[in-house]
Amino acid sequence: MSFNRVDSDDEAGDIVAEINVTPLTDIFLVLLIIFMVTSTAMMQQGTPVNLPRAGSGGSESSGVLITATSDQRLEVNGQAVSLDGLRQALQEAMTKTSDSTVILQGDRSVVLERAVQIMSIAKEAGALKISIATAPPDETGGS
Repeated sequence: MSFNRVDSDDEAGDIVAEINVTPLTDIFLVLLIIFMVTSTAMMQQGTPVNLPRAGSGGSESSGVLITATSDQRLEVNGQAVSLDGLRQALQEAMTKTSDSTVILQGDRSVVLERAVQIMSIAKEAGALKISIATAPPDETGGS
């Protein structure tokens, strides 16, 4: 029995190891899709409210979200607060973000006086910009 010895100069005997990146790419694409779906869901914090309708306006997506519901409840970034505790909750929420924008997401039935109170407290808490969230108008032309 004889064995052929491969010289170290001969490249034919070397093991070539290649990494197949196709499965890795598939995994990254699936993770990207999952991240995109969950990040969109996480941006929609707070209790769902019936927003007032407006024909124009931009989309403000970053900032501290104040939700005012039709049953007089308030939330800051999804956490329930009272009107008396709103200022402190806003100050704490604004220290956690670099953006000092406040977005008021109020139900259509919220009285204007209540909305003005909320915006006044937001200004006192240090908000530099206040936006009011709206929904696009109905396609049927009604409000």
